[in-house]
Amino acid sequence: MRSTAGSTAPTGTRPEHEGQVRRFTSAERMVHRATGCLMLLCLVTAACLYIGPLALLVGRRHLMVTVHEWSGILLPLPFLLGLFSPAFRADLRRLNRFAVYDRQWLRAVRRRRTAPEARPAGKFNAGQKLYAGWIAGAVLVMMFTGLLMWFMGLLPFLSRTSAIFVHDILAWAITFVLLGHMRKALEDPEARLGMRTGYVSRSWAELRHSRWLRDE
Repeated sequence: MRSTAGSTAPTGTRPEHEGQVRRFTSAERMVHRATGCLMLLCLVTAACLYIGPLALLVGRRHLMVTVHEWSGILLPLPFLLGLFSPAFRADLRRLNRFAVYDRQWLRAVRRRRTAPEARPAGKFNAGQKLYAGWIAGAVLVMMFTGLLMWFMGLLPFLSRTSAIFVHDILAWAITFVLLGHMRKALEDPEARLGMRTGYVSRSWAELRHSRWLRDE
């Protein structure tokens, strides 16, 4: 959304200043933070359950199991509450839509082209879209296998051993993917600013997400 200094904004939000653009609403940032906290709880408690030295150090296995189970069960809740936000629903539509320039972005990554014009992107680049889709699917599989372990006999034709195997392998995959996500965030202070305050500089948006500004 383009605006100039002195433009008005709804009550409870600050006006956009010259050189800034609104990237995320408060609802979107709350969904991201709540999901991140629940995911972190899942991973930390899983580590306390399955990594021997850490399990001995922390102890309280029953508490760790309870926190792990309920943080996993509640993981979709921020997403479901976010559906009440029009801005969040609009971003979901953006994440679910692959455009021609997204394929150009992926080709540029494969060919190690770093020039901004070689990597055109909308509000979310192709990498972010792939990450969002992958993590959403992974969370659903983790919840399914977790419920199978929690309620043995839920699906008698699936063994608990198989559920544990898939759950554990996918947990490691999620850990590595999340570490990559966090590394990318640490490399881009402006992106972190957008998630923290909701605003980014127009120059950054034009450089990294030029299609977004053009579409808006």
